[in-house]
Amino acid sequence: MANPLDAERMGGLPHWEPSNVIGEMTLRDLLFSHDYRHIAIKGMLTSIVMLALGGLMAMLFRTELALPDIQFIQARSYMSLMTLHGMLMVFGFAIPLVISIMYYMIPKVLGTERLLWARGAQWSWWMLITAAVLLIISRPDFTWTFYPPMSLRVVGNLAWMGYVAIILVALSEMVAGAVLFRNGWAAKGRFRTMPLMGWAALSEGLLLMLSTPVLGLVGALMLTDWLQLTAVFDTANGGSVMTFMFLFWFYGHPAVYLPLVPAIAILYTLMPRILGKPMWSYWSAVIAFGLLTMLSFVVYPHHFQPAETVAGPIQRATQILTLLIFIPSTMHVFNWIATLWADPIPVSARRSIPFSFIIASIVFLILGGVTGYVNAQIAVDSDFIHNTYWVPAHFHAMFVGFVANMAMAGVYYLYPYFTGRMFNQAMARTHFWMWQIGIFTKVMMMYVLGYAYFPRWVVDYLPLPEWSIPQMLLTGGAYLIGLGFIVFVFNIILSATRGQKAVGDPWPVEHDIAGQTAATPAE
Repeated sequence: MANPLDAERMGGLPHWEPSNVIGEMTLRDLLFSHDYRHIAIKGMLTSIVMLALGGLMAMLFRTELALPDIQFIQARSYMSLMTLHGMLMVFGFAIPLVISIMYYMIPKVLGTERLLWARGAQWSWWMLITAAVLLIISRPDFTWTFYPPMSLRVVGNLAWMGYVAIILVALSEMVAGAVLFRNGWAAKGRFRTMPLMGWAALSEGLLLMLSTPVLGLVGALMLTDWLQLTAVFDTANGGSVMTFMFLFWFYGHPAVYLPLVPAIAILYTLMPRILGKPMWSYWSAVIAFGLLTMLSFVVYPHHFQPAETVAGPIQRATQILTLLIFIPSTMHVFNWIATLWADPIPVSARRSIPFSFIIASIVFLILGGVTGYVNAQIAVDSDFIHNTYWVPAHFHAMFVGFVANMAMAGVYYLYPYFTGRMFNQAMARTHFWMWQIGIFTKVMMMYVLGYAYFPRWVVDYLPLPEWSIPQMLLTGGAYLIGLGFIVFVFNIILSATRGQKAVGDPWPVEHDIAGQTAATPAE
């Protein structure tokens, strides 16, 4: 060990006993139990359902966009599908899934064997479910950012449900943040040895508790503006769109890190266990969590740079701060690469499906990060890429390439602890490669379209080769992701009853020594 404290920092014993939690729990346990395992499984299953719904909507409008002209989806339906896709994927899939994995890992890693304030996690889930139902019923078409004045004009009579859903999402995330912060703070007094999962819980808790009240306020004011009780954002009655921008993106940019921080925490938990050694640096990771938390609240104006004078001091400060936030992200990536580089990777890791998803996640985080550098440049962002496909390419690389891949690493790693059985390795490997090829194709074609100045939020476009060919390839990549998801679902359902039983440590570390494979402990 590089440091005598590293064993404790890895989170006590590196492996936990497999158990058929899913097979033994009842429907009542799933819905109402305060057992952290049941809460985590409920959240993970719900997020997978949200991914299925959001992905189905993506398949529909992707099929439409594969060719120029209108095929079968009109503009209004397209906007509704895009709005629901964005909201379900961000609020229903990405953030809840990685937080639910944290709900399971925190008691194990921190050694409490229970989730403190589990009742709050229950409330958070019920509010999220209610919000999802309201969104699906109301079918809003105001985009996931619901910019006024458009969002006050084009919506139907059920728009109030969408705004209430936004308020509930904010409350759900705020309560989840309180749960995470409470569990991270419980380790006070041993900060020098607290596993990185605990530091991530503190960071994520602060991000959620400080940013989501503003989202709730924005949702409430949009509702009262729509009801014509107020005119805070409604320009026709003297409101200000810029007020909306500053309030919404005060939440919206920390929201970028709401799924990233838990995904990073999952990586810091799984990598040492799979490699059988501690991370290269403990304190650089702690400092990076702190810097991400602080800087995420001061860079949000870059989301609306074209709305301000390019030479304005706000833009200059925002550009500098946006460049500074690359530092903690780079610290994390350097830590991971140094850990991988320091010693030979065990043969067990090279065979491991969770480890494969971890490596893919790191690659996509680097891809999304280096291309995100362009977004920080005022002139390029304002005059070229801001409302093109370059922006969704960046956040799809981060949210799908990094967060979703890390979530899958967590799901596969925890699978024997939830079912008592191992998943089918061949099917998992098929899922992995379908996802990586599909995600890479989708992200890169989005970058190509952004470079060709293809605008966002359009259902029809000119039959230009620089647009139509990447759109066709992008749709193919999306279909490959969808097929991979079907393989994943089939695998986890079938293996729950037919998979090989997990005995002892499901993830033993094996090193190749002089051509022989020998098992070694992971402490």
